[in-house]
Amino acid sequence: SRLEDLRVKLENEGLVNISYIVVNHQGTSSQKKFHLLQESVSDYITVYQQEEQQADVWTTLNGNKDDFLIYDRCGRLVYHLGLPYSFLSFQYVEEAIKIAYCENKCGNCSYTVPDIDGVCENITKKTDEKLPEVEPKPTGQHSHHHNPHRHRHHH
Repeated sequence: SRLEDLRVKLENEGLVNISYIVVNHQGTSSQKKFHLLQESVSDYITVYQQEEQQADVWTTLNGNKDDFLIYDRCGRLVYHLGLPYSFLSFQYVEEAIKIAYCENKCGNCSYTVPDIDGVCENITKKTDEKLPEVEPKPTGQHSHHHNPHRHRHHH
């Protein structure tokens, strides 16, 4: 339900057309709770139930339960946040979404829509100050997404 709150908050700030997907675990106990998950969010948030036979999505994505993977418009992974950064009581997920939405962190994307400038003007000013560099996961896989030159110039 916190994710739903965040979705509404971002939509009110003008961040629209974001897809939110919850991926439920394959295990039987998780499957039994599938409807509870669905009931805690609106129809705008997809709850995806993995089949027991399929390759586990979280394993494929090199992630864990409770991780947030945030992709840009071109389907590139901009942030992979694990606990404690994925607690929605903190700002990390919200800030990461805003950065993925507003900045070309992984290079230009042809799907960027021209009318986000107004929305993003206020956002980038704020996020530059607030978001600490989250340490990349030790796998080294995500390190190329962090632009080392970006946060060095603090005026």
